[in-house]
Amino acid sequence: MKRPFSLFFKGMGMGAADAVPGVSGGTIAFVTGIYRELIETVRRFGPSALKALREGGLRGLAVHLNLAFLLPLLGGIAVSIASLAHLIGYLLEHQALLLNAFFFGLVAASAVVVSRRVERLRIGFVLPLLLGALLAHYLPVILPSGGGSLMLFVAGAIAISAMLLPGVSGSFLLLTMGMYDTIIEAIRGLDIAILVQFALGCLVGLFTFSRLLSWLFRHHYATTLYLLIGFIVGSLPVLWPWRTLSSYEMTGDGKVVPLGYNLLSPGSFTAITGQPAQLWWALALMLVGFALVVLVGERSGSDRPQAPNGSDSARRVSK
Repeated sequence: MKRPFSLFFKGMGMGAADAVPGVSGGTIAFVTGIYRELIETVRRFGPSALKALREGGLRGLAVHLNLAFLLPLLGGIAVSIASLAHLIGYLLEHQALLLNAFFFGLVAASAVVVSRRVERLRIGFVLPLLLGALLAHYLPVILPSGGGSLMLFVAGAIAISAMLLPGVSGSFLLLTMGMYDTIIEAIRGLDIAILVQFALGCLVGLFTFSRLLSWLFRHHYATTLYLLIGFIVGSLPVLWPWRTLSSYEMTGDGKVVPLGYNLLSPGSFTAITGQPAQLWWALALMLVGFALVVLVGERSGSDRPQAPNGSDSARRVSK
């Protein structure tokens, strides 16, 4: 009975993280040791599920889809979005600096914890590390923006794919594409037409990208791991507490979409903006976030997916 409760709380962490533009629920999944099982589980939603249903009935389907893992995780995500996400929204509006400081420490520690899951660093891992960091940094700039049905579909596919990547925030990419407010207002107002188009994009992105990640993990485990670490590291500038906007664009309804930031020291931040740096509080929250992730990462161990058939397909790589 312990695992369903554990998965529920991990799901709550993922849901809360995905609500923050700049933080990825995939980072929480990675640090808590459920990332590969999540990818493998999502990958099983497809034609193979119909075969499992024909051969084993509903029980066989439930085992094939790993519902014992997925349902408590989704439950935690749903509860988090309905509760903690509102608190985080309030903190983003009123205490953004301190909230960013906490998540900066959390994400920085995530890169450290995940890197320890490869036993030996090789010079060849530098390239995927740099590639991941560059993609995470420049992805918001190269994404399309606009509106219409096609853009809703594309936004859904991109956002859900990003949420599967540690360090890449799906909500931030929606913000960059100018679609964040549209989706939030559609959820609040239950605009079925918009939500269906967005959901179709999410389904396509989810099923295709999960298969790509699964293949990469099975055939290039260590390289993929360092690519994802690069994504985590590349997301850190978005969470630096003391920053000012360096580039942006305006949406059709007059909303500001951030594209780049100037990273400042606490003293320069106060001198330029006139706002208090809250240095000691920010540093304390960074340390709390860092320590929390290290503690959770140590307790979770390596990210080994428990496949529904009982096999353990994850292996630590020491090549």
